[in-house]
Amino acid sequence: MTRTTAAVRPTSLAAQRGKLALTLAVSLGLAACGGSSDDTVVVVNPPANPGNPGNPGNPGTPTAPTAPTVVASGLRAPWSIAFYKGTPLVSERDTDRIVAVGSNGAVSEVAVIAGVNGSGEGGLLGIAVRDDYLYVYFTAGSQNRIVRYPLSGDGAGIRLGAVQSVLNGIPAASTHNGGRIAFGPDGMLYATAGDAANTARAQDMASLGGKILRMTPEGAVPRDNPFPGSYVYSLGHRNPQGIAWAADGAMYASEFGQNTWDELNRITAGANYGWPVVEGIATDSRYTNPLQQWSTSTASPSGMAIRGSSIYIANLRGERLRQIALATPSTSVDRYTGEYGRLRDVVVTPEGLLWMMTNNTDSRGEPRPGDDRIVSIPLQ
Repeated sequence: MTRTTAAVRPTSLAAQRGKLALTLAVSLGLAACGGSSDDTVVVVNPPANPGNPGNPGNPGTPTAPTAPTVVASGLRAPWSIAFYKGTPLVSERDTDRIVAVGSNGAVSEVAVIAGVNGSGEGGLLGIAVRDDYLYVYFTAGSQNRIVRYPLSGDGAGIRLGAVQSVLNGIPAASTHNGGRIAFGPDGMLYATAGDAANTARAQDMASLGGKILRMTPEGAVPRDNPFPGSYVYSLGHRNPQGIAWAADGAMYASEFGQNTWDELNRITAGANYGWPVVEGIATDSRYTNPLQQWSTSTASPSGMAIRGSSIYIANLRGERLRQIALATPSTSVDRYTGEYGRLRDVVVTPEGLLWMMTNNTDSRGEPRPGDDRIVSIPLQ
């Protein structure tokens, strides 16, 4: 159930990654949004920074821009960012493409993912990279699937090998597909799965819908999962679309509520987060309360990253980057409200920079010149 609201080429603004470049001038004003259920931390797991190896969540002190700078533009409904050998890879939900972003901002097609068949919020969604494999979450008709491809080459020459299945049978629909994937500090692959517009799935242990799932890189059920023989790591979720880990190993997730509250949750193995019985903070001891909640009009929390002592969440309908101190997770600060339109993802680069990605070309936003784009922003 949705809420009740109802040739790729970068421009000359593209700047070299990791360097100071042109200051982005953008038009202020909120972009219209026609509904926000899709409106989806991952840290997109950044490789450990050589300057601080053991702590990718706090990768040292990079050279940060003094003002937002454009890294790439001309993307089409981008959804997720991951890095391979330092090269950013981006999934485009509606074109089924994986594209690479060069150091000069040039965008090149790496592959078109076969078998993608999604409508609405479905399509080519989350990606992650580990051990020379690209992991992909996508909609294939009535199910969402996770597959992986061997990676080779570098830069614009990155290529995908033969597809390997990781997990099938995650419920799919035109709404509430979840879709974020990321590797945790334990080396396991985690995936957010929405209830696919059927609320009963969130409490049904026989369904993979409405859950956060945990699996080995090859797709097996880990022996230490909280429910023996099950991929389910946590349950009672409506449409979680971001996951990330702090330096101490604590796991966090962002989640779309229905019409009242969107959430930030701390995720623990086996916990039940209450949907559809409760939405937001409640007084039912059977369920784990969120750390923080926001009205749906100011949130629609999508991708999330943790850097140092802060969580950063990209918001779609709310059109802002939200910063939350790990030490006080019930408080937050809003940044760039309305300046870039809808924000789909935020990631920490291998160099320790903070990037956010707009999502104005997905039919729900109002595209601005150069959209969609990746922007490098000052560290706060």
